[in-house]
Amino acid sequence: MGTIIEACVTDIGDYRDVPVVEVLVGPGDRVEADTTVVVLESDKATLDIPSGHGGTVAEVLVKAGDLVSCGSAVLKLRAGAGLPKRVILEA
Repeated sequence: MGTIIEACVTDIGDYRDVPVVEVLVGPGDRVEADTTVVVLESDKATLDIPSGHGGTVAEVLVKAGDLVSCGSAVLKLRAGAGLPKRVILEA
């Protein structure tokens, strides 16, 4: 079955409330650790946020237009056993 983990945005510098411009996955999609799952856009850069772990998307917690900051949960991922419940994603 696997463990459900909450994948969260990593440290994105001094930015807060960065808009989600695109969500690239949906429930049931299979992702690898480096699969981009959401795209953020600050006033200076576009940031591709990868899943951080391989697994199956159980639930997407954000949509285009939502604002996220470091630590914001973006999805729930069904992954292999033994993983922590909360994972910080690397930009």
